[in-house]
This record gives sequence, C-alpha cells and structure tokens, in this order.
Amino acid sequence: MKSIKISEAVVKRLPIYLRFLNELAMKNVLTVSSQDLGQKLNLNPAQIRKDLAYFGEFGKKGIGYDVNYLIEKIRQILKLDRQLPVALVGAGNLGRALCNYNIYLRDQMKIVAIFDVSADKIGQTINNMNVQPMEHLAETIRAMKIRIGIITVPAAEAQNVANEFVKAGIEAILNFAPSILKVPQEIRVHHADFTAELQSLAYYLADDLEVQEDH
Repeated sequence: MKSIKISEAVVKRLPIYLRFLNELAMKNVLTVSSQDLGQKLNLNPAQIRKDLAYFGEFGKKGIGYDVNYLIEKIRQILKLDRQLPVALVGAGNLGRALCNYNIYLRDQMKIVAIFDVSADKIGQTINNMNVQPMEHLAETIRAMKIRIGIITVPAAEAQNVANEFVKAGIEAILNFAPSILKVPQEIRVHHADFTAELQSLAYYLADDLEVQEDH
C-alpha cells in the first residue's frame, strides 16, 4: 500500500464498492469493470480506478476486477478481515434497533456490549446482550478489547459518554446524538445526524411547490 494520505472521501466510498461487490458475488458474477461499477453506483469510472489505485493494482486492462479478490482486498483495507467488537451506549429505540441489526451483519464488526444509565433499562436483554450500567463500561471495553463506540443518547449526555469512551481506551466513535463532540485529536469521530441529513436533502426539492397556507 502506498504511504500517502488517503482522503476521507475515498475511505467512505470503499464500503459502497464493497456492498455492491458482495451483491455481485451472491449472483456468481466473477469479474466487473470500472465502467460497470461506475454505471451501477452513479460514479465516474476514472474515480473508481483512482480510488482503488491508492491501495494497489487490483484490475487487469481489458478484463476488469476479479470480484472475490477485490472483496478480499477491500475488506483488508477496511480492517474487516478481523474481529472488531463495538460498544454502544444508549438502550433507547435507536440503540435497540442497531443492536438487533447485528443479526444481519456478515462482517466481523458487531456490537458486543450495550450500556445505559436508566435503572429501567439495565438488566434488559437485547439480541442476547444484557444492558449493563455505565459503571461497567471501562472494565468491559478493556476485557473485550473494544476499540469502537457508538453513542445513541440525548444530545445533553453525548459529551459525557464520549469522555467515558476516551478514558476507557476507545479509538473511534460513531455519534448519533445531534451534538458536536470534543475529543482528543487522535480519536476519530463520525457523526450520523438524521436531522441534518433531512434538512440538507430539503435543499434539493423543487422551488415551484406552492406554499400551503393555513385557513
């Protein structure tokens, strides 16, 4: 792999390629060209070739990419070829949904521990996991060698959870709370803000819609 800085945009496209390649593999498709990938994913084929070239030479001119080989390589690049246990804090509706989604994941990145501060939730079972109190968070994260954390708590509590994650040794956080987290520079944070995504989506609506007035 080339020792150059890879942009976040490139890294975020890799799972998109992987998902489509997995679909092709399930249909027993053996090879695929960048042209086909670009057409199906609505991306420039040259961009796809450039993205993959950052990590090596995976395709053959006139033949394309070996689907199973490229799946294997992208999984290695994304570190999905190893166990990546995840901890989640917030056993509300969203947290439960994410834990139950574990059933459908084929990769080795799965939620293995869930925590909450509510006495009503602690002790409940979600997808064969017992909701633990926050007092057990650091011990569990270290014992299970967890490196990734998910936050699904109200915005007012998100920073406190992030602080606890950092102290416990978490290296990356996926934050579903509508708040900006302050963490050390070496901690990677991605925000999954439904409200912001919907609001930005509204920008692309047609301007000629009539405004409905109350009568």
